[in-house]
Amino acid sequence: MNVEQIIKEKKGTVVDVRTPDEFRGGNVVGSINIPLQEITERIMDIQNFESPIVLCCASGNRSGQAHRYLEMQGIVCVNGGSWLDVNYIQSQNL
Repeated sequence: MNVEQIIKEKKGTVVDVRTPDEFRGGNVVGSINIPLQEITERIMDIQNFESPIVLCCASGNRSGQAHRYLEMQGIVCVNGGSWLDVNYIQSQNL
């Protein structure tokens, strides 16, 4: 499943792994902010989110790191890359 399909079908949860300050500066409507450095300690929360998880950040680097970790934990997720890209896809499917 890819990001476009997940968003088009209104499935899953968008998790933004940027810092709280970055998140406050702009974010995907309905996304949840869990900074990358908190992913390991918030794993129980993430396991309870609607799957699949769409991860995003500023460029795709931090969301890529989170994606690798969460996949190793058995969580179904995709790296959505930049939050701006995910936001654009979502705006096209409203």
